[in-house]
Amino acid sequence: MSIERPVTGVILAGGLARRMGGGDKPLRLVGNRTILDRVIDCVAPQVRALVINANGDASRFSQWPLQVVPDSIEGFAGPLAGVLAALDWSAAYQPDLTHVMSVAADCPFLPGDLAIRLWDAMTTHGARLAVAASAAQAHPVIGLWDVSLREDLRRALVEENLRKIDKWTARYPLVEVTWSAALIDPFFNANTPEDIELAERLIGEEIDC
Repeated sequence: MSIERPVTGVILAGGLARRMGGGDKPLRLVGNRTILDRVIDCVAPQVRALVINANGDASRFSQWPLQVVPDSIEGFAGPLAGVLAALDWSAAYQPDLTHVMSVAADCPFLPGDLAIRLWDAMTTHGARLAVAASAAQAHPVIGLWDVSLREDLRRALVEENLRKIDKWTARYPLVEVTWSAALIDPFFNANTPEDIELAERLIGEEIDC
């Protein structure tokens, strides 16, 4: 896989799950397994280190042998704050890894070639950032981030109060990498109870990560 690439992975699990009625979306079951288990099984082989970004009581993730890294920005600052937390963690504890790959914790069908394709596209195009796309839609939470941009991101969050991912990524050379959604959209995310029901129906068509 892409284990030789200098990438830390972060699973962004800091959402408020308002549309799910509260609680942790990644702990919901799809096909008798938590969504988080599915995400970890897919992402872990693609990166050299893997952490979970989540706020609040970290013990709810204690059954998984992963470091839980909270936001360093106070208040609920959204996924950019989670990305910043992962960039900071990687810089402190994995200084030889130059990039962080972020994924959403509520995506049960992530592709097994995510890190490889994002990295190869980024390096081929000389970009600083790479983002996944499918079905003519970009998924800015799922991407590859240059660790050296972390102080720029911190300033944007703290001094500019910037929250929208695409407004920040637009400042840097960015490449978009598209995956097919012909069978299952690999970036399908379970935001609502209805999405969980749909994911259950899609399990039978699932492509192995």
